[in-house]
Amino acid sequence: MDERLAANRANCDDRVAIHTSSKFYDVEGWLRDAPGPPARELELLGDAMGKSLVQLQCHFGMETLQWARAGARVTGVDFSPAAIDAANDLARRAGLSERATFVCANVYDAPVALAGKQFDIVYVTIGALFWLPDIHAWAKVVADLLAPGGQFYIFEVHPFSMGFDHEGEHVIYDFFNDPESPIVIDDGSTYTDGGSLAHPRTYEWNHSLSEIIQSLIDEGLVIDRFIEHDWTVFQAFPWLEKGVDGIYRIPRSRPRQPLCFTLHAHR
Repeated sequence: MDERLAANRANCDDRVAIHTSSKFYDVEGWLRDAPGPPARELELLGDAMGKSLVQLQCHFGMETLQWARAGARVTGVDFSPAAIDAANDLARRAGLSERATFVCANVYDAPVALAGKQFDIVYVTIGALFWLPDIHAWAKVVADLLAPGGQFYIFEVHPFSMGFDHEGEHVIYDFFNDPESPIVIDDGSTYTDGGSLAHPRTYEWNHSLSEIIQSLIDEGLVIDRFIEHDWTVFQAFPWLEKGVDGIYRIPRSRPRQPLCFTLHAHR
């Protein structure tokens, strides 16, 4: 494995124990309340009953399993062995093991790791793309995994907000990243509460919206909807205000800016 991706995998392995025990994810509450997918995702993807869904870079499977609760046959792929072990354990505890499969593989190897299988829905959610040096190779994976007529969904951090420092006050990172020029970050914390990481270094890439969208078009996908959001689902900057719905929003005293985006497409 590329040494940069190996460093990222070690960092992700460290995150699993922190995240599964964090208040942010609240695994015990999730098991008790048994939520399905967010309404905004159901609005775009529709009824998932009986459909096949694969989540790329699924972490420990919480979002994947919410689609299993909605009736989909789900598969999660992640390159972290610790994350896949935790996902299988979560599926067992949630009583969803019969509807869920988790596979440990680099996202670029997913078509081979999944033996050429194609899916009704390819699903990617927040915190996935910045780990990847080659977004065009990623888009090919998405296309290879999509069955004819299948839907692609991604909810992700907006590249504009990725350029800011941790305080959200100054642009310090490039908006355009060459695959050979990653952002090198040494940070022992994660976006949740909890302990410190034993492997703090990560290599990250900021991909522009044009690069993301064009790479999908080049692979034959048709863009159905693209939405930029002035809110997010984690404390990206210290001045964001958390609402009772768990969403983090920009205070009225500050200029609005894009924090996340949603893209929906089909093959």
